[in-house]
Amino acid sequence: MTNTTGHIRWMTILLLLLAGLVLTVLFSLSLGIENISVWQIPKIFLHQQPVMDYQILSKLKLPRIILAISVGGALSLSGLILQGIYRNPLVEPYTLGISGGAALGVCLALMLRLQASVGSVAIPFAGFAGAFLIILIIYLFSLRKGNVQITSMLLTGVMISFITSSLLMLIMALSRIEDLHGIVFWTMGSLDEPSPWLITIAAVTSVGGLLITSLFVHSLNALRLGKEPARHLGINTNRTIRVLFIVASLLTGVSVAVAGVIGFVGLLVPHIMRRLTGSDYRLLLPASFIAGAIYLTASDTIARTIIQPNELPVGVITGLLGGSLFLWLQQKENKGWKI
Repeated sequence: MTNTTGHIRWMTILLLLLAGLVLTVLFSLSLGIENISVWQIPKIFLHQQPVMDYQILSKLKLPRIILAISVGGALSLSGLILQGIYRNPLVEPYTLGISGGAALGVCLALMLRLQASVGSVAIPFAGFAGAFLIILIIYLFSLRKGNVQITSMLLTGVMISFITSSLLMLIMALSRIEDLHGIVFWTMGSLDEPSPWLITIAAVTSVGGLLITSLFVHSLNALRLGKEPARHLGINTNRTIRVLFIVASLLTGVSVAVAGVIGFVGLLVPHIMRRLTGSDYRLLLPASFIAGAIYLTASDTIARTIIQPNELPVGVITGLLGGSLFLWLQQKENKGWKI
């Protein structure tokens, strides 16, 4: 395949994904308790009329969609980073306990009612602090004579994941009844976040994480060969792993702090994109980011419309859809189908 043909293919894939994202956003804006025609949406935004429809779109639906795009892209990117470091397509933030650490920090903040004393900044800060603490523990436990041992990191992360899950259950068992609802909310996931400030933080973090990770595409491509071959190619593997772990921690911590625990995005989306686009991170990074945004936006649309006027936690939909789709893909591969 020539470079020109390859670039055309890459551009085609990205344009199709962007078109899919636009369509998903339009249908998400149109569906809900107040259904609005897709064809009327541009006119409503342009003229801000009718006032009621414009308020519903701009104040209720659009901020939620922006959050879905930000969190979906961030979780997918975080999963892709970790899979690239470990050279294992089954690794994701949940596997290593990063999401559990973020959720643990948020639950402790809720139980201690830090929002009342510190303010709304307490929740995202607690989520990021929890995720970063887990990353720090994994990194220190895996450091041998100044070098990071990838296998040790994976085993340590899996064990820490079990520990954080147990601590979450312990906190729920010890919590007051009035605090339990908030904790359960975070463990099931929801994009019903009213704070524009937190939505802005999620969006900036998500896009910033994509930009920073894009600087390491050649390092990630080299790590596909293994840590030692990558070092022989001139890659500073320890620095690369350290920076990418911080990025994954930030993306996961902010996502969990704002939207709660949302599963399968970081596992399923990179898994599918790697089969559709190949393993070159120059394409895989933006493709996974956009696909994660599509997946979470579509899942949230289903969650808030399938049993109107009630709403399901989006984590339930991502888990059901993601698990079913993953099993279907594995079944097709076992039968020799090319996915």
